[in-house]
Amino acid sequence: MLPVINDHQRKEIGRIGEEIASKFLERKGFVIIERNFRKPWGEIDIIAEKDRIVRFVEVKTVSRESSSDFSREMDYRPEEMVTNSKLRKLARTAALYMEQKKDKKEYQIDVVGVILDKIRRTARCRLFEQAMEGNL
Repeated sequence: MLPVINDHQRKEIGRIGEEIASKFLERKGFVIIERNFRKPWGEIDIIAEKDRIVRFVEVKTVSRESSSDFSREMDYRPEEMVTNSKLRKLARTAALYMEQKKDKKEYQIDVVGVILDKIRRTARCRLFEQAMEGNL
């Protein structure tokens, strides 16, 4: 069962998760273009590019207490908290971003799940590419 956290804690966990996800993506060869792109109807956590494809990345972060078997923590999948409704909103915001930038490159929606262990000061990340397939 997840511990109850307040709004400030949730935002802080999200901010830390986005920072970790950005570094994770950079190590995988992504170039970060922009973070926290906001419009009244939606926000995109990370906009990056890799292999000439613009990636709109939603980051989902959870914080876990230290566990003797941290590898089992990935059995919990924070990325599964990204709903189809959220993905559709991301897709609309991404399409508008590409239109505003007059960018004709291919683009896709990706999700990074981050599990923080604040006690050990470690994190696990998992990238799910093309999260929109079959969801529209």
